[in-house]
Amino acid sequence: MARRAASKLRSDRAPGPAAAAGETRKRSEKSAARRTAIVDAALQEFSTRGFEAARLDDVAKRAGVAKGTIYLHFRDKEALFQEIVGTMLVPMIAAMEVPPPPDVPIRTIVQTRVDMFIREVYATERRDVLRLVMAEGPRFPHLAEFYYRNVVERAIAAMRALLAAAAARGELRHGELIAYPQLVVAPMLMAIIWSGLFERFAPLDVSALMHSHLDILFGKECAP
Repeated sequence: MARRAASKLRSDRAPGPAAAAGETRKRSEKSAARRTAIVDAALQEFSTRGFEAARLDDVAKRAGVAKGTIYLHFRDKEALFQEIVGTMLVPMIAAMEVPPPPDVPIRTIVQTRVDMFIREVYATERRDVLRLVMAEGPRFPHLAEFYYRNVVERAIAAMRALLAAAAARGELRHGELIAYPQLVVAPMLMAIIWSGLFERFAPLDVSALMHSHLDILFGKECAP
């Protein structure tokens, strides 16, 4: 009788499979939310103070977590920087690496990617990542290399493949673009620099700028 009572007591106290799964899910969601808050706070601190001057104490305060919580997710500031790049920019690069349909004109494809850049990077805090790399890259070459390997190198390769396919179809007016695909995206980087330095004096219409740039490179857009 006593054993049956003890067994019943333990079964009453122990959560069932569904309840245990629910608790695990809640813990996972809470951990993911903290990780996201830490990454967001790190980007704000890096952008405001610079990579070297930013302190994990301030990142933790901004994120609303204990400093020790950061070390549960990231080993140091460099790992935080890598996470920022990996979560904010690498997925966009992966999307660019997907080959477009072969019958879509080069101008249309590049315009689509430019629009994505303006919408998803220039108009969001992602542009702060680019500014951070530009400002801190010379002093922290390992950070610049990580960004280059995971973002720049892959983006250039994807653009070069796109341009080579367009050249094979006879769409490319300037064959030099295959050797220097940086020429296609150069105004985007200029827009990032301009926004940080001169936007308050002379606002720049980035969409119109890029549209004109593509007109020069690929010819006027055909009317539908």
